[in-house]
Parts: sequence; C-alpha cells; structure tokens
Amino acid sequence: MTTYAQAPTVLAERETHYVEASRFSLKSALASTFRNTAVLVVFFGLWQILPKLGVINATFVPPFSTVVAAWWGLLRNGELLSAVGASLERSMTGFGLALVIFIPLGLLIGWYRKLGVFLNPLLELCRNTAALALIPVFILTLGIGQVSKISVILYACAWPVLLNTISGVRSVDPLLVKSARSMGLKPLRLFQKVFLPAALPTIFTGIRLAGATSILVLLAAELQGATNGLGFLINVSETNFQIPQMYAGILTISLIGLSFNMILVRLERHFSKWRGLTYA
Repeated sequence: MTTYAQAPTVLAERETHYVEASRFSLKSALASTFRNTAVLVVFFGLWQILPKLGVINATFVPPFSTVVAAWWGLLRNGELLSAVGASLERSMTGFGLALVIFIPLGLLIGWYRKLGVFLNPLLELCRNTAALALIPVFILTLGIGQVSKISVILYACAWPVLLNTISGVRSVDPLLVKSARSMGLKPLRLFQKVFLPAALPTIFTGIRLAGATSILVLLAAELQGATNGLGFLINVSETNFQIPQMYAGILTISLIGLSFNMILVRLERHFSKWRGLTYA
C-alpha cells in the first residue's frame, strides 16, 4: 500500500515510465516510416536508373521522371482529373451500395442461422462466379453506360462484405453471449451491445477487401465500352503507344487504392479502439 511519503516517488516512477513508453513508441514509428520510405526510394530509384542504363527497354518501361512529366501534363490539361472523377464516381457508388445492401443482409443471415442454411447454396454459387466473367452479361443486359459498370463493381464488392459480416456475427464468443443473456439482455439489445461490436473488426476486414476490389474491377469494367475514366485512359494510351501516359494512369490508380485503404484503416482503428487492437 502506497503511503503519503511514498506518493511523490511513485508518481515520479510512473512519469518516467510514461516518458520511456512515449519515446519507444516514437522510435518505433520513425523506424517503420524509414523502412517504408526506403523501400519506395529504392523501387523508384531502380525505375529511374535501369531504363537509363539500358537494362530495361526504355520504350516499354520509360524512366520514372518521364512518367512523372507525363502525369503532370495530364494533370495540367485536365484530362487526368476528368478521368479520376469518372472512375471515383463509379467505384464509390458501387462500393457504397455494397455496404448499404450487404452489411445488413450479412447481419441478418449471421443472426438467423436457418436463413443462412437456406441461402448457402445460392451464396456459394454466386461467390465462386468471378465478377470479371460476368462483365459481358452486365453489358448485354444493362448496356454500356454507367449502370452496367456500377453493377459489376457492386457485385464484386458484395461478397467480401457479405461473407465477412456473416463470419463476424457467427464467430462471437459463446461465453460472452451467455453472460449477456444471464444479465437479462433482450435479443435486440444483445445484438446491439454484443454481436455488432464483436463482429465489427471482421466486418471492416470485408470492407477493406471490397475497397481494393472496387478499384481492381473498375479498371476491367472501363476497358469495355467506356468513353472516360482511368481504365479508358490507360487503354487508349496503350493503343496509341503513349507509354508514359499509360504508366501515369497506372500510377494514379495505385495512389487512389493506397489512399482509400489508409482511410479505411483509420476508420477501423477508430471504431475498434475499445478492443485494444494493434495494427502492423
């Protein structure tokens, strides 16, 4: 038991511990940032040097500086912003619709196991049918406009969201459920206070997978029948042998995907703070 005489010493020790923990956390963050930055510097450095030295054919893989110059040119003339705007509209619409429709559906199927057993054969059939294989079907039935492209993205994003939501609800600790029921929680309150918070990390895993999927499928959807967008820009640049512009479009897609994933990771951390989760 701490006495009044010992209190200053105890407080000083705690303060020292907190300072050391903060320093360790700062050092870890700096070390991680340095490693990540170093890898990117090496990658882009090799991209710049190898074509210059003739190790890689500069016609097909131009130096990084040439790609950056092409990217800046597309940005200045407005072509890049127009393509990014069209692509983000399609991607975010399909992704958003997938969240609105399939998170509630996944919660419902996970909560009512009999419904899950009944729908399982259909779910297994659909989730094993690649979205890219259905692009011609969507185009034939919905046309070559926005609706078909958004529908393809919606279909592709549906399965990681739906299946991870179902898995999250079904993987809740049974002891936790029993404890909550013994305290008199009604089914609705049990779902709100136990099942939904416990399933949240798994649901966010599905959301992050769907985010990446929405970008990947978008490119394939824009390669057929599109008149704008990043996929269209990449395809036209490749057809016209404008290789730097093609790589500029690819680099833009990568940056969008990386930024989108970082936003989702931050949201996941925010909503999962209570679990004390750690992230790499």
